[in-house]
Amino acid sequence: MKPSRPDVIVGLIVVFGVLTWIALRPFYSSLPTVPWTAIPTVFLLAIGEAYTGWMTRARIRRRPGTKPVEPMAVARLAALAQASAYGGAVFAGVFAGFAFYTADLLEQGVPRRDFLIAGGSFVGCVALICAALYLEHCCRVPKDPTEKGREAGR
Repeated sequence: MKPSRPDVIVGLIVVFGVLTWIALRPFYSSLPTVPWTAIPTVFLLAIGEAYTGWMTRARIRRRPGTKPVEPMAVARLAALAQASAYGGAVFAGVFAGFAFYTADLLEQGVPRRDFLIAGGSFVGCVALICAALYLEHCCRVPKDPTEKGREAGR
C-alpha cells in the first residue's frame, strides 16, 4: 500500500468544492439547512484517529507498558487512515463549496447559519485529514537502527 498523496487530497478538495458550488446555484433554496452535528462528529473522528496513531506508534516502537501490535492490525489501521484522508478531502470540498456559495448571502439568516456550520465542518474535515495522515505515518515500520550504522560505515 502506498502512502496518501497530498496532491490528490488537495485535488479532491478543489474538485468537490467546485462541483458543490456549481450544484448549489440552482438548488440551494430547496435544500434543507446544513446540520450542525457534522462539526462535533468530524472533530471526534479526528481526535480518535490522532489518539489511535499515538498509541499505535508507541506499540510499534515497543515503549514500556505497551503490548506489541499485530502486523495485520497495523495494515488495517493504515487502510483506515488512507480512507479517512480521502473521504475527509471529499467532505471538506463539499463543505468548502457550501461555504463559498453562502459567503455572498451572509446578510440573510439561514445562509449565514449554513456558512458558519459549513466553515466549521470544513475545519473539522481538515483536522480529520491531518489526523488520518498522522495515523498513516505512525503505521510505518521504523527503520532498523543497525542499518543506519552499516550505511554510515560505507
